[in-house]
Amino acid sequence: MEEPLLKLNRLSKAFEHIKAVDQLSLTLKKGNVYGLLGPNGSGKSTTLGMVLNVVNPSSGSFQWYGGALTTHQALKKIGAIIERPNFYPYMTALQNLQLICKIKQCSTDGIQEQLELVGLWERRHSKFKTYSLGMKQRLAIAAALVNNPELLILDEPTNGLDPEGIHQIRALILQIAKRGTTILLASHLLDEVEKVCNQVIVLKHGVKCYEGPVDGISQSFGYFELKAKKLAELKQFLKTIDQVDRIEEEKDGIKVFLKSELDSEELSEKLAKAQIFVSHLAKKKPSLEDQFLTLTQTH
Repeated sequence: MEEPLLKLNRLSKAFEHIKAVDQLSLTLKKGNVYGLLGPNGSGKSTTLGMVLNVVNPSSGSFQWYGGALTTHQALKKIGAIIERPNFYPYMTALQNLQLICKIKQCSTDGIQEQLELVGLWERRHSKFKTYSLGMKQRLAIAAALVNNPELLILDEPTNGLDPEGIHQIRALILQIAKRGTTILLASHLLDEVEKVCNQVIVLKHGVKCYEGPVDGISQSFGYFELKAKKLAELKQFLKTIDQVDRIEEEKDGIKVFLKSELDSEELSEKLAKAQIFVSHLAKKKPSLEDQFLTLTQTH
């Protein structure tokens, strides 16, 4: 079996009394596009900082390539953008990338390929300071790819970009993934992760609340929307049903969330038996957004 690229084992980081990351364990395997998803302040950047040797963990451990390489050696096989791109404003894109190759001790042969990939080859002789925000971000991706990394780490790559810039970066991530590069993308945008990732790790207050396929987040038993004149009586009865997880009040009815399968017919029968009459009964599947909110609110 192939060794995972990266394995985290109960990794934690505390800043004084705040636990930014709390006993996080996860495994990254080659060929996937991972989304590290969570609200701002959920510990995403701290996690990336630890595995990139920028932040020292308080406890726990992580291993690159099954422990075959030190972090220092592994970082040569990785491309990462974890802060705003840092280039020399008066140097051209080409000059900046040549300098980065020198720092990374890698060949400059791949510069043209990466600039073409990010759509900046035509602007290679323009100074960095003349670039738009979206172009700067694309140049940062080219810079992260010059050493032909096996893993590309991106922290909130579309932050601050206009819709066109966001679209370009997302299309670019998909293109890079098609080449076989493993990607770890940290984002607070569910929509972004859904569009570009196939695996997701959801964090809340530094704690992992979900790890698995993106579409696995939305595997739920759904919920019922119910309306009735005697709402209190209805609610009381629903609490006796095993499949019911929780009940939320809506402005003119209730939402009944399930913890196991229950279809409309079965519920109707139960209500009829108890002589409880409803004016509206509909079964719904929660959206991915609902599921994500549920995940991050229950932790």
